[in-house]
Amino acid sequence: MITRFAMFEGSVRSGGIDAFRSAVLERLVPLWRRFPGNSDVRVMFSEDREEGAPEFPLILAITYSDMTALETALESDVRARSRDVTGEIVAEFFEGRIHHHVMLTNHFGP
Repeated sequence: MITRFAMFEGSVRSGGIDAFRSAVLERLVPLWRRFPGNSDVRVMFSEDREEGAPEFPLILAITYSDMTALETALESDVRARSRDVTGEIVAEFFEGRIHHHVMLTNHFGP
């Protein structure tokens, strides 16, 4: 499996945490779930971090069976739409940068 992470490194503007999270859940998650070929969509909001660690108010992880499925999703119309909506949300609430990482995923049960 392959997981692509979108790391939102930075901060949410003062007083905007709840609105930022609501916008992500209501406007982006439905789009992300429609990415073709995904097998799992995880949205993680930061609750705490150790002193000195960089701030990541949001990490998105979408898992695919292989690189071909990931590439298909990245070329899809729904991904293009999600980029537009992400831009709107970022402009309103977020200060920082978004970077992406593709990882080979191994899952181990308890």
